[in-house]
Amino acid sequence: MDVNKVLFISQEITPYVPESPIATIGSDLPQRIQELGYEVRTFMPKYGCINERRNQLHEVIRLSGMNIIIDDSDHPLIIKVATLLPARMQVYFIYNDDYFMHNVTKDIETEISPEDNDERSIFFVRGVMETVKKLRWEPEIIHCNGWISALTPLYLKHMYNEDPIYAKSKVVYSLYDDAYPVPFDARLAEKMKMDGISAEDVACIEGKAVDHTALTKLAIANSHGVIQQSKNVSQEIIDYVKELGIPFLPYEEDNSNYAERYAEFYKSL
Repeated sequence: MDVNKVLFISQEITPYVPESPIATIGSDLPQRIQELGYEVRTFMPKYGCINERRNQLHEVIRLSGMNIIIDDSDHPLIIKVATLLPARMQVYFIYNDDYFMHNVTKDIETEISPEDNDERSIFFVRGVMETVKKLRWEPEIIHCNGWISALTPLYLKHMYNEDPIYAKSKVVYSLYDDAYPVPFDARLAEKMKMDGISAEDVACIEGKAVDHTALTKLAIANSHGVIQQSKNVSQEIIDYVKELGIPFLPYEEDNSNYAERYAEFYKSL
């Protein structure tokens, strides 16, 4: 498969948020892939801790303005953008003050109000998918980093599967040893069915509080490829990937050329 366009959907990206394994990869990987000659688009949530003036964020009016309906409530979608130097790579930010704070705060909203993380994740994922459609940009690879992006594979497979923008898209999901302490709301499956996701597609989480393991398995089951990004991913998750027979790139201690390895993995899909 020829790969020219790679979409990165990241939970965190430095320097916009404090350093962490996900935030570092969220910044470094897209820049390295871009340096290898690929066309890249990168998305993350616009958390309240991101200083818009210092990071020179500005709203993209032509991309903003639509409403995303979640659980019968309208939530306006606002898109902001900044340029990550020195690579001159554009980063798009998904924002809505129902799920992301308007004022600067020291902590990230996923930790401040974890009870909203199910809808926050739906809003972020659908916000990215709708914005890419507006950009009329057709990614061959969609690489998801962080649990807030975990619903992307399912939405792509079952809600956006007939959209020509995503006709050639393959989804890669990266495994980290991250977690979240408060499970997603037990009505997650019900809320997703309101988006046209079938009962069969979410039967494994129907009526259940969705913990990190269940969410990760849902992402894996709908992905085209899986990358083990962290060394200490649970064996249960690794075994699940192998059980399903999904193309898998295991963790390597020497990560100096990881972008080249990932690029080859993209092509293999």
